[in-house]
Amino acid sequence: MGKEKLIAVAGKGGTGKTTFAALFLRYLTENFKNKTILAVDADANANLNEALGMKVAETISMALDDIKDFRKVPQGMTKDVFMEMRINQALVESEQIDLLVMGNPHGPGCYCYPNDLLRKFLEKLRANYDFVTVDNEAGLEHLSRRIIDDLDILIITSDATARGVRSAGRVHEIVRTLGIKVKKVYLVISRAGEDSARVLDDEIKKIGLELIGTIPLDDRVADFDLQGHPLFQLPDDSSAVQAVAGIARKMEL
Repeated sequence: MGKEKLIAVAGKGGTGKTTFAALFLRYLTENFKNKTILAVDADANANLNEALGMKVAETISMALDDIKDFRKVPQGMTKDVFMEMRINQALVESEQIDLLVMGNPHGPGCYCYPNDLLRKFLEKLRANYDFVTVDNEAGLEHLSRRIIDDLDILIITSDATARGVRSAGRVHEIVRTLGIKVKKVYLVISRAGEDSARVLDDEIKKIGLELIGTIPLDDRVADFDLQGHPLFQLPDDSSAVQAVAGIARKMEL
């Protein structure tokens, strides 16, 4: 299989980041039916699985904690084999999307060696997919530790406020400071009114990000969240679904 297309979504909590990630994954499943898709939830407040309607029993952080405790590694099994086994156990497979949840931030102690193992096996796993979409936290922990690197597209989400746009600019600055390789970086504004892009134009210019699109406030998104329904199952005429599809069509996928 050829090189996978790696797309990451980042942004401060409450900016519609996971909503965008879930609806973007929905777009991929509907428009690239013969392609394989891996979703990675790299946010410590992991809820992408709920937005996708998938159940998760194990996370990668559990494996990283266990590999530091020699009592957790079966006798006669190397740490390399143990890590690969645990990653495969954590992978939730479905007909359309496979999901891997990174889990909570690590506790005290050095994770350099297990992180190196994780990076190696994630690269091996990713090679089996055409698309990999990563839902990141604003601090970009997994990107900063180079566990996930060399992005084709980074989407930074903001709500429709000047403060939100400035926060998106800070996320972009983290990317530049860390020297993360990324080919294209775009800004998406969620819960936007008709004039939001125009009103926020000066702030957007200040942070130097290209606005690829806006997502209007969609009452059905709030209703699905309230009732615990997967956003992946929003109706086709949902304004959020249509907006994310329009944004995705502008990308070079």
